[in-house]
Amino acid sequence: MTAASFRMDALVRALASDTDVTILTTRPPRGSVIADPVGVKVRRARVLRDRSGAIRGYVPYLSFDIPLFFRLLVRRTDVIVAEAPPTTGLFAAVVAMLTRRPLVYYPGDVWTDAVASMAAPAPVIAVMRTVERFVLRRAVAALAVSSEVAERLAAIGGRPERVVTVGNGIDTGVFSPEVPAASAVRPYFVYTGTMSEWQQPDVFIRALAELSDVEVDIRFFGQGAVEADLKALADRLVPGRVHFGGLVGPGESASWIRGSVAALVSIVPGIGYDFARPTKTYAAAAVGSPVLFAGADIGGEVVRAGGLGESVDFDAHEVAAAMRRLLAAWADGSTERARSDRAAWALANASLSTVGERAARVVRGARRGSRRADK
Repeated sequence: MTAASFRMDALVRALASDTDVTILTTRPPRGSVIADPVGVKVRRARVLRDRSGAIRGYVPYLSFDIPLFFRLLVRRTDVIVAEAPPTTGLFAAVVAMLTRRPLVYYPGDVWTDAVASMAAPAPVIAVMRTVERFVLRRAVAALAVSSEVAERLAAIGGRPERVVTVGNGIDTGVFSPEVPAASAVRPYFVYTGTMSEWQQPDVFIRALAELSDVEVDIRFFGQGAVEADLKALADRLVPGRVHFGGLVGPGESASWIRGSVAALVSIVPGIGYDFARPTKTYAAAAVGSPVLFAGADIGGEVVRAGGLGESVDFDAHEVAAAMRRLLAAWADGSTERARSDRAAWALANASLSTVGERAARVVRGARRGSRRADK
């Protein structure tokens, strides 16, 4: 599951306590098994995926969005909740307009900032910005995962009074210090989730190459646009020391984080994504494992303020030095002694159930507003 999946799952669970909820989503990649939330209806549709199983690119997006338009058009509903990409938001917004139903948009981040960070052609960025702005203007509410994202959503065209910061977090029932630690032949650092251009986790592989005198590996779980490049780099610089495990469920992800020396998190500074506070940080903290964060200052400040591990510049030499410090702490028992403190921080600051309840209150408010308008 991705960070967006965790957020939507928390919202659905909060709503399902007093509301009939139907989820319109995709069929999982071949070989993947995803448990549906209890007490809700889940309707899955086919979608175009690449060889890695990812839905990436506008044609694959539209393979879901176009059928979604007609599914939403004929379905009776009080409120439509749509997540990114903006193409999905666009079709949901048009249906909401045609049927006079409220739309709540839950983007997670600013999509066109990400597109710009990948050096996409200017016309593509302009079109996507127009689409994103239209969705934000049509939505009765937009849910932001942080105050920084809220500011960006308002800056690109969202109505400030309709942008609600609900926060971000992790399922502390799944991610906890009590999960069994995964076992491995050698100590390892772990990277979980999306591998993208704005994260560029190759910095960790380059750092590992500087630790030729240390028996330690890196394990990647997830997928993303730069996964093939990471594999090629690992084969060239550190053959046999970087392992790619593909997509795994939340429980398995938690176990790998629990058994790690530290969880690896990165955000490339200066390309338009400096405001991000990655969910990977919260997942590691909830399990009690330290974080090694490389990159933009806002994400690093979360690590420093919470005492969650190491925060360094986006530089392979600095990352390598931090890896050595974390290995020393893992070996002398310091990592284990601080596990409960990190987990306590996550419970107090990053509980996804709290985030889900905040988001659900916004959706319920939109529903009540719709009913008043119908009278």
